[in-house]
Amino acid sequence: MPRYLAIAVLLLSACVPKGRYQDALAEQESLRVQVDKLEARNTQLSDTLGRLETELEASEAALEETNRKLAAKVAEAGELQEDVEEMRIALQDAEMRKARADAALREYRDLVTRFQSLIDAGTLQVKVIDGKMVVELATDILFSPGSATLSSKGTRAVKDVAAVLASIPERHYQVAGHTDSVPIATDRFPSNWHLGSGRAISVVPLLVASGVSPERVSAASSSEYQPVDTNRTKEGRSANRRIEIIVVPDLSTLPGYDELEALTEGAE
Repeated sequence: MPRYLAIAVLLLSACVPKGRYQDALAEQESLRVQVDKLEARNTQLSDTLGRLETELEASEAALEETNRKLAAKVAEAGELQEDVEEMRIALQDAEMRKARADAALREYRDLVTRFQSLIDAGTLQVKVIDGKMVVELATDILFSPGSATLSSKGTRAVKDVAAVLASIPERHYQVAGHTDSVPIATDRFPSNWHLGSGRAISVVPLLVASGVSPERVSAASSSEYQPVDTNRTKEGRSANRRIEIIVVPDLSTLPGYDELEALTEGAE
């Protein structure tokens, strides 16, 4: 018992009647019991608070880990979505390319079918050169050596070709003259460039007269610089002397055409 309480008890015992003294002791004991209970309760509450703080820290740590995993999943989902979008675009592009390839194949087969009788007769060939469809005629059928004047057989062949070309809507054609490497130097044809262009120009008016719209045809010369065979043999030189009627590609079907068109319009 604390000293001051002992002194208080002695004073009380000396100054008060015994009954009142006993009551005071009982009240003191009751207060002590209550203090002990409060201290025990305080200890219990402190323990509970400590446990709750520990649980809260654990919960916060778990929540932080969950948020980290969620953020990682969100990022992963975003990357996956980007991958899916890239795959969708790639698939769409592949489908467009396949559609264009299928269309080009159909067009080539249609062109071969239209020219089949002339192909079988040996008048011409239908080829794909550098991504372009080409109707190739040997100039030895069309022209005499060193000449740009169509022979009667050549005139018939060009008219037959024109009938087919005129039946294909909305396509443009370029007639290109090709020569062998044997040089020519006449007043009319100072070089193979002139001979090639002269022969192409002879073909164009006949195509137009036979039904091909003049807005859809043009003439060019490649001289000797695009050979299809060697110039060291007679047979090779003969193969190199040719007229090619090129089916001009439609650029509007190519990837990036819209961007290219916008770029050229902006440059004007």
